[in-house]
Amino acid sequence: MKTKLLAILAATTAIATTAQAEEVIFAHGANPGNPRYVAAEKWAEVFAECTGGNHSVNVAPSAMMGNDVEMLTSATAGVIQISANSQGAMSQIVPEIGLLGLPFLFEDLPAAWKVLDGEVGEMLDARAQDSGLKILGFWDNGIRNITHVSKNVSEPSDLAGMKIRTPPDQMTVDIFEALGAAPAPLAWSELPTALQSGVFDGQENPLTNIYSAKLHEITPYVTMTGHKYESTPVVAGLAWWSGLDEETQTCAIEATAEAGELQREMSQEGDQTLKPKMEEEGATFADANRDAYIEATASVYDKYAADFPELVAALKEAAGQ
Repeated sequence: MKTKLLAILAATTAIATTAQAEEVIFAHGANPGNPRYVAAEKWAEVFAECTGGNHSVNVAPSAMMGNDVEMLTSATAGVIQISANSQGAMSQIVPEIGLLGLPFLFEDLPAAWKVLDGEVGEMLDARAQDSGLKILGFWDNGIRNITHVSKNVSEPSDLAGMKIRTPPDQMTVDIFEALGAAPAPLAWSELPTALQSGVFDGQENPLTNIYSAKLHEITPYVTMTGHKYESTPVVAGLAWWSGLDEETQTCAIEATAEAGELQREMSQEGDQTLKPKMEEEGATFADANRDAYIEATASVYDKYAADFPELVAALKEAAGQ
């Protein structure tokens, strides 16, 4: 009897341990309503179904597991398994990924997706794996525009001395320094408070992020600069990834692709439909002098072409420049 009881206890412990090990934490920094938030929920649903219920997914949104840099660190350490992260944070680990944000590189979102889904994306994944991360795919973080607390910025000269928040991304800092602004990086989760307190005059983001975070209520002047693109790399800790069987890895890739289609569709739809909604809520829109902005940021290409000549040339060619 004692032997049988011990066997039952051992089996129960093993089941509990297995259940705990099979929980997947998917962390990101977006709030409800954001395409990234919706896609993460979709990812959890698709992955759990694909694995036959052998894995449960705990989605941790709204920077519950820290900012993007902290989430990447947690993924490499095995604290979390997956993060829908940011291009800026990833560029601190894989500098080449920052080149996707060269000013005015992509004409529109589909042009960017085509590049990411090809050889460029594969190269970035290989570099990420060297640093303990596996890129499962690229979701979208939009083509970005500038919001200001008190004016539109149609000309580059309108940015002179502007205190503007950027993500932790050297490319974005370089762009706004070239434009004569005073950029400073800050975590996304801290941005609304910083804008409300007057630390910054404005910020830059795609319309979907601006609207979902209600930033247009704080900085109601929106200038459609379209100055750069940013992706949302979906990354897994390489140690966790390497321990999965091939079938489960396939499920993760397929879940990323399926949820990514939804996320990209929402991002593109937001760019096309949010302007009238934001205007109804008090936002004032203006177009930018695109040619003037392109000329003012040409020096950014010179800087990065000196460090990554072949990749910058390849990206320009792939983007049709």
